Amino acid sequence: MTTLLEQRYRTALRLLPSYYRAEREEEMVETYLHGIDEQDRDEMRPAWGEVAGIAALALRTRMGTAGAPARYATLGATVRLFALLSVLLHAASALTEQAILLTWFHGAPARYRELFLGGSTGHGTAPGLYEAALWLLPLAWTVAYLALLRDHRRTAFTFAVLAALPDLAAVIRHSVALSLTTAALAWLTVLALCCGFHRDAPRARLPLAPPGLALLGTSAFIAALTMLWPGMADAGGAAGSAYIAAATVCLVARRRSPKRVADPELPLALATLGLALLVQRTLTLAFQVQDHTPSSLITASAVQAGIIALLAAALIRSAFCGRV
Repeated sequence: MTTLLEQRYRTALRLLPSYYRAEREEEMVETYLHGIDEQDRDEMRPAWGEVAGIAALALRTRMGTAGAPARYATLGATVRLFALLSVLLHAASALTEQAILLTWFHGAPARYRELFLGGSTGHGTAPGLYEAALWLLPLAWTVAYLALLRDHRRTAFTFAVLAALPDLAAVIRHSVALSLTTAALAWLTVLALCCGFHRDAPRARLPLAPPGLALLGTSAFIAALTMLWPGMADAGGAAGSAYIAAATVCLVARRRSPKRVADPELPLALATLGLALLVQRTLTLAFQVQDHTPSSLITASAVQAGIIALLAAALIRSAFCGRV
């Protein structure tokens, strides 16, 4: 006779994918019920720790563990590639922004340097340390990127959390939609790191380019674009252009060598990243219109958003059709 406790365990186990339940459900139920008197089973409930463990297992088994169906393997690989590519873009953007700021500060007139430092000094030790942390923490994206490629997953996750904190602070400070979407992308990246790189997942591998060259190349591309177009309204525009370049390379590579890069994970991951960037660019465009930004910049932002949307659609089509 089935007891209430057994029914409750089976209800919790429905969180697991069907393929896993078919193999392990009976064994898991027996393990949970072992040592519990049958007369007590109608009065008991699964412990919160057990339910949390089942939820974590459900997430892990959907991220491509050994023996998982192809759709779960594809989902896991897509989440891991999205996390890696997003960390790479965040790292390159942070490195470039801080390097350009330091270069400007070194050559700026004394009155401008004093004005710049006035926002983080002269208000006491604690506010000064807080402002310094907000400036330094985005560089932790680079540490997270390098740690992830060396398969130091906990280190990568820890530094990604630290790097995402300034975006969260911006939301608390300003509470505007643009800050919210920037923070959402950062924390979505953290979530993808946590979910995708579980203990049974393969190590991170960046396709199409060596990881060091990818970071340096992306940073140089963003820096060059920012320097050549100093009137750019926001730093996200350069990151969006870097995405356009990467998505174009991916589509060209799939067209030229469809067998070598036939897996759908890379275009799906790039398309997901592109959709997130598209939300940011659309909100940036809305702010530019409200602030009466010069029409040339509004046009450039609109064109960039359109290109990102077209590339994301082409990547999704490429993923499901096998080629462009």
